[in-house]
Amino acid sequence: QVQLVESGGGLVQPGGSLTLSCVASGFTFSMYDMRWVRQAPGKGLDWVSSISDDGTKKYYASSVKGRFTISRDNAKNTLYLQMNGLRSDDTAVYYCEKDNIRGQGTQVTVSS
Repeated sequence: QVQLVESGGGLVQPGGSLTLSCVASGFTFSMYDMRWVRQAPGKGLDWVSSISDDGTKKYYASSVKGRFTISRDNAKNTLYLQMNGLRSDDTAVYYCEKDNIRGQGTQVTVSS
């Protein structure tokens, strides 16, 4: 079955950086577009970024464009999200997603 395991979250100061990872299993990772979504405290899920199956096409929400970079390594079945210039409103649980299937998420907290 599809399994997605996110990691890399933590507590970071405003302006700091984190890199999230998502290891996928149970399907042919290289054949699927993937997404990062996030859920801030008390709010719904928000789309953050998407990447095509071969990694050539990348899309970003306006709120993160220029600060976050999505990438993937199909040989390692791994999706990444490099986050720079973090702000307090980036605080959320971050999930990788395939066809509305998500992992357990990783908490990112941006606070001084």
